Amino acid sequence: MLEIRRFFIALGYFTRIPVPGWVGWSSAELNRATRYFPLVGLLVGAVAAAALYAASLVLPWQIAVLLSMLTSLLMTGAFHEDGLADSADGLGGGWEKAQVLAIMKDSRIGTYGAIALLMAFALKFAALDALGPAALAALPVVHAASRAAALMLMASMRYVREDDSTRAKPVAEGLRATEWLPGALFGLLPAALAWQQGWLVGTAALAVPGCCLVCALLWGKYLHRRIGGYTGDALGACQQIAEISAYLVLCAMLRA
Repeated sequence: MLEIRRFFIALGYFTRIPVPGWVGWSSAELNRATRYFPLVGLLVGAVAAAALYAASLVLPWQIAVLLSMLTSLLMTGAFHEDGLADSADGLGGGWEKAQVLAIMKDSRIGTYGAIALLMAFALKFAALDALGPAALAALPVVHAASRAAALMLMASMRYVREDDSTRAKPVAEGLRATEWLPGALFGLLPAALAWQQGWLVGTAALAVPGCCLVCALLWGKYLHRRIGGYTGDALGACQQIAEISAYLVLCAMLRA
């Protein structure tokens, strides 16, 4: 029951999906619930894939792709997209660490954030459109693996904000192996299943976790150079960067 409660805490934190009242809220348990973040991503991706399939039965494919994207946004409340926009504004408009962090915390969107969102949505749409029916398998696989990428960032870097006002603070107190190892496994299993079942051609499915790991490493290296660690916004940006990169890798592999 404790692990079920932790899963629901993770679900309630990262999505707008209602959770049972008995789950309650605990900052300490949220830290322990990090292992289930990729499973939350798997659920979001599976629902987005179901929406894509259902819409494609009665609507043109491109419209179905847009409705699928809208479904995932409604489920998460654009949680990660907000982090991408804030990170782009902060890292694009700030020079010193304090300036970057101050801009990231500003709720108003700037030029860099708007451009980042525009390009992110355009790349997602184009990639999912190009993948065709393979997008139905790609969505849950990529959503799970991209959240595991953010988890790796949390496990390998330090949190750089000193205040307690951010939503990311409860999960920024350091991760033990008992948290990040199961999370990494949950991020890998959907890709392994897609490969074993042949839902994605050849080794394309197995390339997704590798791509997401590379994105986490490169993004983490950049963050370390700019601000010396990560923020909650940077985690959202990591998920988005990994997700988009994985779609592009799948497009390249399935096209070859």
